[in-house]
Amino acid sequence: MLHVLRLDQKSEDGNFGERLTQVLKKALAGREFIRIKSTGEFLLKAMAGEIEEVLFAIAIPFNGFAPEWNDLIASLMDRPNLLNGVKAAVIVDGEGHLFTKDIARKLIFAGNYAGCSFPGRPLVEATGDLYNFNTIASIKGVDNREAYEDCVAELLDKLEGFTGSLPGSKEKKRILAIHASNKETSNTLMLLEMVKSYLDKDAVDYKEISIRNGDIVDCRGCGFDTCKHFGEMGECFYGGLMVEQVYPAIMDCDSLILVCPNYNDAVGANMMAMFNRLTALFYNNSFAAKKIYALIVSGYSGGDLLAQQIIGAMNCNKGFILPPHFSMIETANDPGSIADLDGIHERAEAFAKALINK
Repeated sequence: MLHVLRLDQKSEDGNFGERLTQVLKKALAGREFIRIKSTGEFLLKAMAGEIEEVLFAIAIPFNGFAPEWNDLIASLMDRPNLLNGVKAAVIVDGEGHLFTKDIARKLIFAGNYAGCSFPGRPLVEATGDLYNFNTIASIKGVDNREAYEDCVAELLDKLEGFTGSLPGSKEKKRILAIHASNKETSNTLMLLEMVKSYLDKDAVDYKEISIRNGDIVDCRGCGFDTCKHFGEMGECFYGGLMVEQVYPAIMDCDSLILVCPNYNDAVGANMMAMFNRLTALFYNNSFAAKKIYALIVSGYSGGDLLAQQIIGAMNCNKGFILPPHFSMIETANDPGSIADLDGIHERAEAFAKALINK
């Protein structure tokens, strides 16, 4: 049964959030669902195991501040296993053109931290003037409001059909790890080695690619037709390591692990270039049956920022499944110091088991 959590914002004129109300009313017509009206009610139902799938529907004001949703996010971060077995999707409707993605990524991160899984592209966002629906509206031959309504209906259909697991059965799960780090000094690669040591070799076909020394030129921003043309051939304008190794390996894998040290509160340049260069492949291939994972190590703090960046790029944009607890986030500064963290091997082992079993 679908649960819909809508925490209404308050406004002086009473009109704020009315557009989202009408869009939801149309999309939910003919569907069975249970409306949840408060964080407290949601927590009680979740703790009782009554929620299997949930739609988070958010209306945010022009200033981007949504206290009711901040309370929910805080509650999820306090309960790391609350939503185990739950699948979810998100709608964010904003009065302005800012903050819609920001609050969506924070909510997805918090939900995932609490054990929730999300299908690929689990977000529909609507900016104040609906300008972000221009392209979709043009393709569909409808106006922007109709495009918004269609996307919400399609999101609900996707959530309903999402199982959170990979289709079919294979003798071994195919896992690909991509990194751009120096093996002699990288705490993040040391963490990957820990995780690898706990993988059951009989259950996993493991492959690893380094893009550190490869010629990973960033996306040049080709027009849609050009990018799609190269993508149809499994290629990209720049070719190189991305086309020769990364594209085929991603298409072949079931689960992708991104190994991401924190550089100035963002993933490294090579990893970001890879995100951008995946667009050509994405235009002609679906990643909806592939899972994304991340190993993130910060020298001081900020690992959550990288996790949200990966959620935005690989789950919300490129369409990879976000499995429960998709990221392992650690803090270690001096080379090799990650090995001294309390409980690190137990956490690495749990992450390795999740790669195989979830």
